[in-house]
Amino acid sequence: MPERGGDAPGRADSPPEVSTDPGEDRLPGLRPGPALGMAWSGAGAATGPADLGWLPGPIRPGDRVETFVARLPRHEAGPDPEPAGSVCVVGIGDDGWDGLSCAAREMVAAAEVLVGGARHLALVPDTAAERVEWPSPFTVRFVAESAAHRRVCVLASGDPMFFGVGATLVRELGAARVTVLPAPSSASLACARLGWSVQGVPVVSAVGRPPATLAVELARAARILVLSADGLTPGRVAVLLRERGFGTSKVTVLEHLGGPAESVWQGSADALAAAPERRFADLNVVAVECGDGPGRSRVPGLPDDVYAHDGQLTKREIRAVTLAALGPLPGEVLWDVGAGSGSIGIEWMRAHPTCRAIGFETREDRAERARSNAVALGVPGLRIVVGRAPEVLAEDVGLAEFAGVAPDAVFIGGGLTVPGVVERCWAALRPGGRLVANAVVAETEAELLRHRAAYGGELTRVQITRSAPVGRFTGWRPAMPVTQWVAVKPLSDANEE
Repeated sequence: MPERGGDAPGRADSPPEVSTDPGEDRLPGLRPGPALGMAWSGAGAATGPADLGWLPGPIRPGDRVETFVARLPRHEAGPDPEPAGSVCVVGIGDDGWDGLSCAAREMVAAAEVLVGGARHLALVPDTAAERVEWPSPFTVRFVAESAAHRRVCVLASGDPMFFGVGATLVRELGAARVTVLPAPSSASLACARLGWSVQGVPVVSAVGRPPATLAVELARAARILVLSADGLTPGRVAVLLRERGFGTSKVTVLEHLGGPAESVWQGSADALAAAPERRFADLNVVAVECGDGPGRSRVPGLPDDVYAHDGQLTKREIRAVTLAALGPLPGEVLWDVGAGSGSIGIEWMRAHPTCRAIGFETREDRAERARSNAVALGVPGLRIVVGRAPEVLAEDVGLAEFAGVAPDAVFIGGGLTVPGVVERCWAALRPGGRLVANAVVAETEAELLRHRAAYGGELTRVQITRSAPVGRFTGWRPAMPVTQWVAVKPLSDANEE
């Protein structure tokens, strides 16, 4: 979905609101600056991978939109022209047409089809172009069909490549067919107002995503930006902060960024959480400066007591060793077979925001518990599939978002003695991927020995011993040893296939 935060038509006749509520403070010094259009000029400035040779030249001083459109080439009657197939995407801010660069205005004026949300379309002057609003449910496929025979310009909020429709169009059409002219993103505008360094601030989108994703970023003195889904998002964020022990955090809500009605609210998370139903402008960005609170490290090996479980939990030290063997890298996908409480998949996803995981679990109650743990620990995107292995380990695993995606790593924490489980996991694993399996009892350890003989790899035995009281003294109480098998699928398997 297009980025929502901070880009909206403002109310030029409405002065900034001054709050008198306790626990909050308006910041009148934070006012909108001049229009932030990109400093581009001339047709040649509309650079990008797509061929947009249909632009007739730069907007000349004093040109009106209709004057520029009049200079556009017209198709002669007869056969349809050769399909151009290219699409331009113009980022537009809350300052609307006035904030667009010359190159962006040229693209809008020359378009035969303008696509965007109702708000975006209302920000640009009328032309002869057909205006098409985004359909519901959201899709971009019709854009390619329109672009085959007509000049199409898509309007989007701020920087279309930042949590925006630009990236979606590139995935759908290919980079060679999409040219993007960005405006400043809501994150850039927010950081400019607050004096924050953009590269040092994580950005969490609440558009189409649960606010629980914010939990991963919470740490003492951390600065975080949240792109709001609507005017109630700030209240939801404040409630989450209070529930996670960060109620003293400073919360700043920046509304209508870059437009004439820009305003800023500031207060504590506790103060806003006391009235979570308060509605801000739908297009806002929430800035969080964390106070003291119980942050959780991203390093694998979270304390056992952060998980709800019924005993089916890979213990902390073994979990850390297991994640080290799995070796999560950005963008990789994990299969967690025998998910239990979900701890392996959860800590895999916490390693990097782009890591994804699917857990397979035979029991619905455990699956639901794993989902709850994932939300509590900031990775609500963990997917749990209920079913019995190996039957449940289908190629598309029943989830459209993972269709055709081979796992980069597989962890087998249950089902080692079930015929076909290891074989199915090995077949699904991409060449170069890692398979890790843990065994505690002799029967499953025997299975590890058998599979190591077939697929290679290394065996390691790990035993954890913890201190325990022995009368007036302290002794050591050993846990059951865990045997771990780690195997890497040879790259040569890809050639054999």
